[in-house]
Parts: sequence; C-alpha cells; structure tokens
Amino acid sequence: MAKHYDVAIIGAGAAGMMCAATAAQRGKRVLLVDHAGKLAEKIRISGGGRCNFTNINAGPQNFLSENPHFCRSALSRYTPQDFLALVKKHRIAYHEKHRGQLFCDDSSEQIIAMLKAECDAGGVQWRMPCKVAGVTKNMEGFRIDTDGEPILASNVVVATGGLSIPKIGATDLGYRIAKHFDLNIVETRPGLVPLTFDGPSWQPFVPLAGIALEVDVTTGSKKGKNAKYGYFREDLLFTHRGLSGPAILQISSYWQPGTPIVLDLLPEMDVAEELIGMKMSVKKQLGNILSQWLPTRLAEGLLTGNGLMPDARLPDMADAKLRKLGDAINRWAIVPTGSEGYKKAEVTLGGVDTRELSQQTMMANHVPGLYFIGETVDVTGWLGGYNFQWAWASGVAAGRAIE
Repeated sequence: MAKHYDVAIIGAGAAGMMCAATAAQRGKRVLLVDHAGKLAEKIRISGGGRCNFTNINAGPQNFLSENPHFCRSALSRYTPQDFLALVKKHRIAYHEKHRGQLFCDDSSEQIIAMLKAECDAGGVQWRMPCKVAGVTKNMEGFRIDTDGEPILASNVVVATGGLSIPKIGATDLGYRIAKHFDLNIVETRPGLVPLTFDGPSWQPFVPLAGIALEVDVTTGSKKGKNAKYGYFREDLLFTHRGLSGPAILQISSYWQPGTPIVLDLLPEMDVAEELIGMKMSVKKQLGNILSQWLPTRLAEGLLTGNGLMPDARLPDMADAKLRKLGDAINRWAIVPTGSEGYKKAEVTLGGVDTRELSQQTMMANHVPGLYFIGETVDVTGWLGGYNFQWAWASGVAAGRAIE
C-alpha cells in the first residue's frame, strides 16, 4: 500500500519549500516532490548567487496580474518583515542594496539551507529526483503518478514555477495539471527579459554595446479600462542585439508586441530648451556639449543618427533641429521586434487564472484540496525581490490553510 499524506507539494523551490515548512510545522504529514536532483536551483542562481530574497517595499502595486487585487490578501498576511524575521532567526547576514532590495551578504545557499531546515523541523519527507506524470482525483483524494511509486494525498499543492530558464529545469507541468482540472490559464510569455531589435534599424546602435546609463522608460497607455502603463527610472544597457539592464527588464513585463517603448536618456534635463538657451553664450561643437551629459559614443551615435555632425557648432544650429535632437534624447520611441525569450527571462507572465483560486487560501474554487502557488499563478512581481516575496506569501497562505 502506498503511504497516504495530508499534502503532497509538487515543486521544491521557494514557494514549495515555504508551503511545506508551514504545513508541516502545523502537524501535517507533508511530502515534497521535485524532478530535479539538486534543490532550488532558481534560488541558487538568483541575485548573482546572493539571492535578492525580498524587497522591504513589496506591496500589491509591485505586481502584474489580470486580476490585480488577488495578491493583496496573501501579501498583507505574510510581509517582507515576516520573512526577515526568519532570516534573522537563522542568523543570515544581509544587506539592502538598491530601492529596498535585500541580499545575503554571503550566498544564496544560506536561504536554501534555511528553508530546508524549516522543512526538517516539521518532519517534511522528500522525494527527489521524482518526475510527475500527472495528477488525478477520486473520492479518497489525489493520486500523483510518477516515474516511481504513485503518491496518494488528501491535498496537492502545485508549486512548479513557470517556463523561464528552461536550462535549469523549467517545465509546463503546473499548467498541464491546471488544464487537466479545467482551470483557465492566462496566456504566458517571458517577463523581466531583455528586448531585441532585428535587422537594419538596429545596425547603427550595435557599436554602442556595453554602454550603460540611468534613464526613464515608459510603455503603454493610461487610457482605457484595461490599459497597462509602465514607468521606471533604472539603468539601461545597450547590447549587440538590443537593450537590457534593469530599466528594460522592468518595462518588458508591461510591453506589448508591436508597440513602442519610450526612453528619456537625460531625465533631469529638457535637452532642446537647454541647447537653445546656450546658443548665444556657448560656441562649442554639439558633440562636445552632448559628451558632457552622455557617454561620448552614445552622444556621437545620436547626432549622426539624427543627421547632425558631431563637429557642428551650436550657434550655427537652427532651433528646429535642436528641438528634433531634444526629442530624440528625451522622447526616443522605438518598437522592439521581440525579446530574448524564456532562456533569458527571469519570470513567466501569466499562468493559472487567479479568478479560479481563493485569494485567502490559494485553493482552486471548484477542486477542493488542489492549490496553486508561486510563479505558476498569474501574479508577476517587478525586478528586485518582489517575486520571492510572492513565493513566500502564497506558500504560507496555502500552508496555513491546508486541512
């Protein structure tokens, strides 16, 4: 006879381990299942190996979803301060980096070890590596078919993550399980991903690869009932194939194919007004002036790209040309042709439709005992620790609710 568990959790990543530890420490018999032989690879590689484990500012406003209020309940009941208390309990040294991002001083391995210890404290059992073929339900509960013995459980939690970074084992298993139980899936696509620009239009910018600077970036519209508008001030990085850096990763989650992103390369300055105001008193060449404000290669590229010579003298320039140049710097609108895809995406947008789930418990409304948490769900955070906070909060919400 196969052993019967109170809950089997599929996926031993951030959300899965958090859920397992929470349920087990409430006295539940918990089995954690994962197809990988190595634990929590996505935690291991995150934050350059130091794990940006939360953001002290995390709130519902930092998440995207077709149902934007869904995440509010879980996030309010398990906050960044709650996770920080756990980090301190395990004496993990950490530091705040940029805009509330918290990182381990030493290594992401400490977060993995902490979650493993919390699971062990509750007596969680493990089955790794173990490949799940499918999940079915009958009067007695759930049956998980695997490449070994089947698993029987009263409850199943799906914490399998999204499609991003397939080389470390990402699969569509969570979505397949949801579809088997007739749950709707919000269309998935790569999020927090570099954007690409193909063909001749990007050729003039290829020599700028490696240049980085802080910019404002926007996309979308504020108008309309379902309008999605994104705005960030972050660092931009030019690459051989397009644009990257935190500014682009952030805006990529809001960007819709075929629409432009708008860059302000000098967000603290109205370039046209500044240049026109200097005409009477400054005799310098345009290239020299722009190079005081922007990296030299970028300044020259913008001038030649707009039909202006870097050695042209400012007093000789017509106001109309300076306004056109100002627009090219303060309101540079470009349409990406695509993104670097799931191989470079940090997260997956879309997933199990939150209207199918209870926001208090993460359980499927029409399938008692079946829960979905973490990245599998249509809740996606900004860059900077927000997605880990959703993993912790949704994992705890399910872990506390399991009967």
